[in-house]
Amino acid sequence: MKKPSSRRRGLLGSERRFRLLVEGVVDYAIYMLDPHGIITNWNAGARRIKGYEADEVVGRHFQMFYPEEDREAGLPARALNIAREQGKFEAEGWRVRKDGTKFLASIVLDALYEGGELIGFAKITRDITERSKAADALRDSERHFRLLVNGVTDYALYMLDPDGIITNWNAGGQRIKGYLPEEIIGQHFSRFYSKADQAAGRPARALRLSLEKGRYEEEGWRVRKDGTFFWASVVIDPIRDGEGRLLGFAKITRDISERREAQQNLEKIQQQLAQSQKLDALGQLTGGVAHDFNNLLMVVTGSVNALKNVAQSDPKALRAVQAIETACQRGASLTGQLLTFARRQSVNPQTIDIRESILSVREVLNTGLGSIIELRIEAADDLWPITVDPAEFETALVNLAVNARDAMPDGGTVTVQAGNVVFDDGTRRGDHVAITVRDTGVGIPPDLVAKIFDPFFTTKPIGKGTGLGLSQVHGFAHQAGGTITVDSKLGEGTSFTIYLPRSTAIPMQQPEEISSLGTGTVLLVEDNPDVAVASTGLLEQLGYAVRWASDADAALKEIDRDGVDFVLSDIVMPGKMDGLALARELKKRNPRLPILLASGYSEAAQNAKGEFPILRKPYRIHELNEALSRLDR
Repeated sequence: MKKPSSRRRGLLGSERRFRLLVEGVVDYAIYMLDPHGIITNWNAGARRIKGYEADEVVGRHFQMFYPEEDREAGLPARALNIAREQGKFEAEGWRVRKDGTKFLASIVLDALYEGGELIGFAKITRDITERSKAADALRDSERHFRLLVNGVTDYALYMLDPDGIITNWNAGGQRIKGYLPEEIIGQHFSRFYSKADQAAGRPARALRLSLEKGRYEEEGWRVRKDGTFFWASVVIDPIRDGEGRLLGFAKITRDISERREAQQNLEKIQQQLAQSQKLDALGQLTGGVAHDFNNLLMVVTGSVNALKNVAQSDPKALRAVQAIETACQRGASLTGQLLTFARRQSVNPQTIDIRESILSVREVLNTGLGSIIELRIEAADDLWPITVDPAEFETALVNLAVNARDAMPDGGTVTVQAGNVVFDDGTRRGDHVAITVRDTGVGIPPDLVAKIFDPFFTTKPIGKGTGLGLSQVHGFAHQAGGTITVDSKLGEGTSFTIYLPRSTAIPMQQPEEISSLGTGTVLLVEDNPDVAVASTGLLEQLGYAVRWASDADAALKEIDRDGVDFVLSDIVMPGKMDGLALARELKKRNPRLPILLASGYSEAAQNAKGEFPILRKPYRIHELNEALSRLDR
């Protein structure tokens, strides 16, 4: 057993080392206030940062370091009150040096208690104007020195001997790393490093660089007592006596795991924002091109029907006309996919039974997948209804199935699953239906995942794909108010999941097909003369008489003449009134007048919300006949 004198010498030696520890750190100003905020001691770090000698500040109130406006606002008193009530006050703000210059400071103010009585405050100030990482030491009486260091819990402040052995410990070290003083004093500080870092010699390197450069600073993983890791900011300063002999090292460690996680989350959000902006820019570009192309296709489609009648007696000419018609349909499909990606496709939203919709395309999916791929459909019986454009939904399923097929050249399994899910994760909320298409193919390389929804991006050989399939799926999901996610592992397969919001409406029943010709007079409202000629030809072939108006004002004058049985109007038109506004005005004047809107591109169409049926351009003669026949008369 050690004699009392030996223990006393050990205590004094430990306190002396603590003093050397604090005094050896010149990048942090650490000093003490009495309970009223009066400065009771000063140190070299405070002198370096603030410019005052000890005899100039000891005995004065610490508010002298605040700008005048902060003193008038009562910030010094507020800092003491918060530290007194909560045990700690932490902030960043401007402070004033002796020469009147200002610096941006990070400060921590800890209340110090002895025997349950407040004896003052430990104040740590850091000059972060140039984001230097440092610690300033406090000069304190020997009686309060240990209380001062132990009162700081946000930093692990301890000392190493020249060989890296821990010689003292504070409350911050205990809180951050989990060790009690008796468990860690006498141990080598390398135990805080991972085994890989220990094997690489990083602890010894840190001490060597500290000696060579006068300070060592880094961020990296450290290990707690319980084996968990945390991201640490570390500063190591060599401590020397008055003759320059090395006494050891002052080591300051701070747990900045939360700050690092916040930075990583910010970077992730920035990446997602950049991806979203890229897709939006591509959407605007492709949407505009597809809109103009649809009008051209409308002219060709209308003219093809006229040519069919002329070429009936010439098989060679008829084949040529049929080839033109097939090319038009292909072009319309491509522009439709572009518009869906751009979220500018005019849609006919309907509330559907999603299980029935999936099962209705089962044969199409089987045919597209081929004989070497097994198709499994797992759709729950109690699926919630959703409101989507049925044709777009079926197209999205087919595109995902074809994409899965191409990922399995040697065969495999495609599973289509549908189930109800409830979200409350901040980005999505409420009831949704999840539709997943999963394959057992080769998977997608991680560096390509961010590009797969870009239009025209494809990894398939030339002629094997347009690069628009997944962009159509992406556009459909977002236009329907939902989203799409992808999960892929190389060699295991890929899963695409579309999340669509639940609808409260009742699923619509599919109407019977209409094939009869019509009668009556149609008012055609179309600003493009070429499109108007093509549309007029289709209407006349169906047996309708046609009146043409080039804008909304002309259409209203035609209506006043009477004799109009139907209205077929484009949505996008020049002037103060577009097609949707015209339709609403006509309904006010004559609620029983049947109105059909047409567009290949229109954000305004989304505002219709089921008020009027919408026919997509370019439309074929049987599609026009069917749409007109279903109008309420």
